[in-house]
Amino acid sequence: MVRRSGSADLPLHNGRVPAWLGERMARLGAVIAEAIVHHYGRDELLRRLAHPFWFQSFGSVMGMDWHSSGITTSVIGALKRGLTPLSNELGIHVCGGRGRHSRETPGQLIAIGERKGLDGAALAQASRLVAKVDSAAVQDGFDLYLHGFIVTDDGRWVVVQQGMNGDLRQARRYHWLSETLASFVDTPHSAIDGTNQGEIINLVDQRAEASRRGQLVLLREGPERITREMAALEHHRLPSSLAASPAASNHIQSDRPEQLLLPHLVMPAHHDVRAKDVLLPRLHGALAAAAECGPKDFSELLLVPGVGARTMRALALVAEVIHGTPCRFTDPARFSIAHGGKDRHPFPVPTKVYDQTIEVLKSAIAKAKLGNDEKLDAIRRLDHQTRRFEKSATGPALDELFSQERDKAWNYGGRSIFGWEREPEKSQSKAEEADGVARTPQARRSRGR
Repeated sequence: MVRRSGSADLPLHNGRVPAWLGERMARLGAVIAEAIVHHYGRDELLRRLAHPFWFQSFGSVMGMDWHSSGITTSVIGALKRGLTPLSNELGIHVCGGRGRHSRETPGQLIAIGERKGLDGAALAQASRLVAKVDSAAVQDGFDLYLHGFIVTDDGRWVVVQQGMNGDLRQARRYHWLSETLASFVDTPHSAIDGTNQGEIINLVDQRAEASRRGQLVLLREGPERITREMAALEHHRLPSSLAASPAASNHIQSDRPEQLLLPHLVMPAHHDVRAKDVLLPRLHGALAAAAECGPKDFSELLLVPGVGARTMRALALVAEVIHGTPCRFTDPARFSIAHGGKDRHPFPVPTKVYDQTIEVLKSAIAKAKLGNDEKLDAIRRLDHQTRRFEKSATGPALDELFSQERDKAWNYGGRSIFGWEREPEKSQSKAEEADGVARTPQARRSRGR
């Protein structure tokens, strides 16, 4: 079996990211990356991207489908669009992508090497080897279709690539990190995300070193040796009746090394966000921090035009993505509550709130570049307050929160792949009663309702 630092089930989803969301994802992804680099450095951004739980939460806070394989494609694409204009400033370069873009990665790395004085040929070779290991040396039933390679000016890199199993409607994501890579053929993975689909051939596991040596011997001695070995295997194979007995099973199992016990992130097939998908104390902590601390302690943030309680709630979750430790990302669904989801799960994307979140972060980053860290520090304090409040905070049930969001979606610029959210009829009637005007259906239509 594969040695992992984490794993997850990722249901396959069809469809594309609409342009109105893709553009926002690029801007938000870039400014979150800038904030992480500012506080913790480029190496920490690479470590985050190599962490499967954080990666899924990062995509969720940007308005993608919180549980699906599409997060991988959309996050890599958003970072490529958002960070490319900043590559000289940040020293971070995003290469590759899906399909033909993945095949262009080696050439892109060679070009970056020439510009930055890196060994571009070695980076290109690393890209090819990573892809080859996950497509040929690890035979787990998933065909690679995406390869993203992020490299810094000092030659450190992270690779995120994904394969699919069309029959099972499942995807598996693989993470590599150069920081801890000693060998391409001896347990190189930072993490492999995906459900256990049965027996996996993993020739890069450190426990397969003897198998690799044996394969080389077989290849050198030619087909006759291979034929003899196959015949010997057939001769020594246990009869089916014996293989099915508990004693035989125990004997076989005892010769196998134990599978390492590792964190396992399960992305369920259901599209809606349910209570079991969210750690409510953490969510209530974020809501409390936004509601109680925002107006009193974060006046610098509130000076951005249009920023109110709803934007502070989104900022509390974004702050956790920037500053949270790995144990904070076991429930990626929680981060979808910042900006909803493009498929209207858990609610439509509140584009006005989304834009305000970006503006607050951009303003904070711009001031930090001039030596004024007050706004960025305010966002960090918001994350600290979230953890303090979650020990005692209470709040609405998840269904109640989602219902409130959907009712107000039209006022927040709610949008999904189904179009803009419209003002509910009840709200129209109340508004008409408030201004003392009885409106006919024709009058309503004339006002664009």
